[in-house]
Amino acid sequence: MADSATDDRAPDPMAIIGLLGGMSWESSASYYQIINREVRARLGGQHSARVLLYSLDFALIAELQRDGRWDEASLLLVDGVRRLVRGGAEVLLLCTNTMHKLADVVARAAGVSLLNIIDVTAAAAARQGLECVGLLGTRYTMEEDFYRGRLCARHGLTVLVPDERGRQLVDDVIYRELCQGVISPQSKQRIEEVIFELGRRGAEGVILGCTELPLLIGPADIPLPILDTTRLHALAAVEAALARTLS
Repeated sequence: MADSATDDRAPDPMAIIGLLGGMSWESSASYYQIINREVRARLGGQHSARVLLYSLDFALIAELQRDGRWDEASLLLVDGVRRLVRGGAEVLLLCTNTMHKLADVVARAAGVSLLNIIDVTAAAAARQGLECVGLLGTRYTMEEDFYRGRLCARHGLTVLVPDERGRQLVDDVIYRELCQGVISPQSKQRIEEVIFELGRRGAEGVILGCTELPLLIGPADIPLPILDTTRLHALAAVEAALARTLS
């Protein structure tokens, strides 16, 4: 017979989600909102997520990116992750696509596992049966191998990126507008044109591979399936955090 004290014991609380944000804070706010809305939808009532947020100064991060000082940037990320762990965070996220260039380095240095945004996005593409996807993001994300290479080698996806002019446009909109809270209808139209061109080249869906891009573009704007990396990453964090509560 089960012990009555054990029967009456409250279930273990959901795991604490640790968000390393501020890259930029505009999209970090979206993470917080998505996570809490999803927890409320799943658990009902006045439930909300257990979240720790450590937010970096994006001006410094952007400077280190421009200068190619990725080793210095990784030290900032490692420090941020360690602060989250000391605070009790159990499900850890880098709230950025571009800085996943350093995700494996940061995870090893901090001695933790990170919920990787690239893998989460690839899993969503697989659920939708997508084999060829367009990728929008910063120049680092679109042009370097850390993102496209992982999608191709680990997940078997074919990845298309915009031409030089399109890549420059998307990068400019991200850094000069979205990261500073500027939402421009003209920029939205121009990025939609870039997406349509990816579709003409064979993309079956489009990855919004910058956590700011969903602030500008949504599923209702484009006839192709949209993979919103911010939302997918946030929902995966909720899934991981609630696994203990709902088991």
